[in-house]
Amino acid sequence: MIEFTNKILFVGYGAVAECTLPIIFKHIKVPAKNVTVMDFENRAEKLKKWTAKGVNFVQDRVTRENLGALLGRYVSAGDIIIDLAWNIDALEILQWCHDRGVRYINTSTELWDPYQGLPDNKPTTKTLYWRQLNLRRLLAKWPVKGPTAVIEHGANPGLISHFTKQGLIDIGQSLLADKKLKGRKAEEVAQLIVDRKFNVLAQKIGVKVIHCSERDTQISDVPKQVDEFVNTWSIEGFREEGTTTSEMGWGTHEKELPAFAYQHKEGPKNQICLARMGINTWVRSWVPDYTIHGMVVRHGESFSISDQLTVWEKGKAVYRPTMHYAYCPCDNAIISLQELRGYDYKLQVNQRIMNDEITSGSDILGALLMGHDYNSWWIGSDLSIEESRRLVPHQNATTMQVAISVVAATMWMIENPESGVVVPDDLPHDYVLDISKPYLGRWISRSSDWTPLRDYQNTFAGYNRPDLDLKDPWQFKNFLVKDGR
Repeated sequence: MIEFTNKILFVGYGAVAECTLPIIFKHIKVPAKNVTVMDFENRAEKLKKWTAKGVNFVQDRVTRENLGALLGRYVSAGDIIIDLAWNIDALEILQWCHDRGVRYINTSTELWDPYQGLPDNKPTTKTLYWRQLNLRRLLAKWPVKGPTAVIEHGANPGLISHFTKQGLIDIGQSLLADKKLKGRKAEEVAQLIVDRKFNVLAQKIGVKVIHCSERDTQISDVPKQVDEFVNTWSIEGFREEGTTTSEMGWGTHEKELPAFAYQHKEGPKNQICLARMGINTWVRSWVPDYTIHGMVVRHGESFSISDQLTVWEKGKAVYRPTMHYAYCPCDNAIISLQELRGYDYKLQVNQRIMNDEITSGSDILGALLMGHDYNSWWIGSDLSIEESRRLVPHQNATTMQVAISVVAATMWMIENPESGVVVPDDLPHDYVLDISKPYLGRWISRSSDWTPLRDYQNTFAGYNRPDLDLKDPWQFKNFLVKDGR
């Protein structure tokens, strides 16, 4: 446990914040009276246990008009904002915190209104990549780094970056132990592991594709009703990210762009986007021990992991893996999405985040690193609902994985108060994993012979022409679920 004598302000008290608050008090010795929770809905009943101990609850909402005045009532220099709300403009709140010496953490880079105010209707300006470039432009204006701000540090983005780093180390060490690397290359890989040069390490061991692969198997004894959206985490957040452009870090090994692809003309150009909704872009992926169909929903890890694993030579990207999310949500969410499509993406009025009614299941979340001598390697968390409830009563496995990541990053931020704006990949992965692992259930790190072509069968062979590359299984076209498969 580390000590913190300043103030902490939670902005938003949804499912993730409800799970984060008790874990904060387990790991950070902070007076309850120094913690304030703000939400625009009345959360007094949910917070009764904590307000009895001294935690403050404020029913209010951060808006464009009141951001500075409202936040200034509760935090000042040296304090921390934990932003778990949605649709608060990240650039504005970061600038406010920077100017006032306030530390800040969030789980996604948000806008005031993600559905309006874009400079044009191009797919590229609807992307998280566009938001990241705007953030870089803002940071370039600052003469000093200022207070630490950790952006996009939940489960994914967040933990997935640390899973990826540990996965690269595990693959490298296994290759060395199995004597699959010899001579000078073995020496290079061993030294890259010691030096933590993850981009060159990924290049040397042959990683071509990385999925953030997730299968949520949590089920409930309360069936989804007609006109109801049911999920294990933020429904509005899922709808917003899922109904806009699909995005992915684009590997240097890729031979051709997929249909509806658009490339960026500014910045590191490590990503592409599709003029197609993420929830309607499906790929084959794998978690232990299932082949899954996952949705390429846009997430910040597609930017940060592919950016930081790029190897540059003379201004040219000579190595970069393809990197994106492959998300198979819980059964109720899949049914809810199908109904949403039928409603032309107008969100159901009735919404429910599953918690106490969950009867069984796990959230299986990890990094699937592919293309090396083992074919695939999966590393991550298989967290059951039973284990999640043992750790924090009344919480589900999905929110637990996000909450512990927020707490770990907050602890790092307390110990590193003047590091400026950082992404998950800038944090030491072993620090975060040491804190997080006790909350992640069954920890898995192992190889698999899986490829996207391993179990492929063409039901109508001879009557269609699937667009596949049988010589290189790691081409994006082989993962993409499309007509003729």
